Amino acid sequence: MSIRAIRGAIQVEVNSPEAIAAGTKRLLSEILAANSLEVENVISVLLTATPDLNAAFPAAAAREVGFESTPLLCAVEIDVPGALPRVVRAMATVETTLKSSEIAHIYLDGAKSLRRDIAQ
Repeated sequence: MSIRAIRGAIQVEVNSPEAIAAGTKRLLSEILAANSLEVENVISVLLTATPDLNAAFPAAAAREVGFESTPLLCAVEIDVPGALPRVVRAMATVETTLKSSEIAHIYLDGAKSLRRDIAQ
């Protein structure tokens, strides 16, 4: 087993609790599925949101899909002029047998433009 970090992001449609929750749940679910992981393999998750997303904590949504015992932390992204709006980002630290080159980093919807080089 190795410890790896997995990145991902999703752009949500609006600043609402429902949109933030749905986006966060989808992002985390796809990170797990694409890397053949279970929640038990996740050591911790850092979740960030762009400054225009303040209607809900992404971590609250993560707890609803099985991350109740996983250490979670939310933070606000740097407010860079011209940056892609309404983005929730995740960095999950996990235990896995995958090599670094085998990790699938997940960028969904409009957030695919953030990392076209590795977006799945």
